[in-house]
Amino acid sequence: MKLNNYFIFLLLFFGSFSCMKNNNPNIEDILIPQNGVFIVCEGNFNYSNASLSFYEPNSKLIENLVFLKANGKPLGDVAQSISIKNNTAYISINNSGKIYAIDINDFKLKGKITELSSPRYMVFVSDEKAYVSDMYSKCINIVNPNTFTKTASIDISPNNSEQLIIVNDLLFTNSWSYDDKILVINTNTDKLINTIQVLVQPRKMVLDKENKLWVLCDGGFEGSSFVGERGIMRINTATSTVEKTFIINNNFPLVDMQINNSKDIIYFINKDVYRFSITDSSLPQTPYLFAENKNFYALGIDPTNSDLYVSDACDYMQNGVIYRYNSNKEPLDSFKVGIIPNSFVFKTN
Repeated sequence: MKLNNYFIFLLLFFGSFSCMKNNNPNIEDILIPQNGVFIVCEGNFNYSNASLSFYEPNSKLIENLVFLKANGKPLGDVAQSISIKNNTAYISINNSGKIYAIDINDFKLKGKITELSSPRYMVFVSDEKAYVSDMYSKCINIVNPNTFTKTASIDISPNNSEQLIIVNDLLFTNSWSYDDKILVINTNTDKLINTIQVLVQPRKMVLDKENKLWVLCDGGFEGSSFVGERGIMRINTATSTVEKTFIINNNFPLVDMQINNSKDIIYFINKDVYRFSITDSSLPQTPYLFAENKNFYALGIDPTNSDLYVSDACDYMQNGVIYRYNSNKEPLDSFKVGIIPNSFVFKTN
């Protein structure tokens, strides 16, 4: 259901939404719900058609292109991720080499971080310090989220960096593209202190309730010379050692992995959606949710009710579709968003 009728907006105002006014004809007024989910749509490489959507599950209302509408300019070239700190959402635009900071309550631009090569993910150490991963430069950038400035960098050559997870005083990052390492960095000294060998191309990481790190390795790009075994591994973050390795032998794409709010059930996409407990001794053989004719690409789990969100990237050129299911796998909603929806970030009070 598209939010393009201002009269409908006025009616919703008296519910859970609040209204903003703006006299700039190039900027639309957007009604902001208290709760909902940001959907990052990466767009096509070199096309500058990345976008940001926002969905309110109670009313089933979807607003697409919220960054463009709120700020009067496009988001940029390939949106990779969104990270929230306090009331600010930081959107990493990797091929544009910048991070936009927006207010989560009105989507208005607050600032931007530049001097970055290809920013991928961002994680916060404090209000004044955050780490930013980078696909192409052999370093992890240190930024001040308050002043929107790059302050330093950590040399991780010859590796690159992708996701970032902090456990106590340690930062773990997966060196994904054409690599097979998990890097461990001391957050007090900002020094690389350990390297963990994993399967080819560790694509996704999640942390469970026992502070064990689960790593999804996709096995390499099809047609590349850098290919190998793929699967899911469990790492003890206290000892930086691999405890379990589950090999996946089929040729279906391994593209995403997420963990529920209680951090004991893991979901992953291997064409279909699979689900397993962190105590299981093997991976499931039967899918939890069949893709059928859909191109499943990303997963999101609502922390308030465990609703499952699955994106369909379709043919990677047309607008993607989001499917929402409850914890019993019953379909609740479906709606279109931007091109290649790659991640979900939930806004809750």
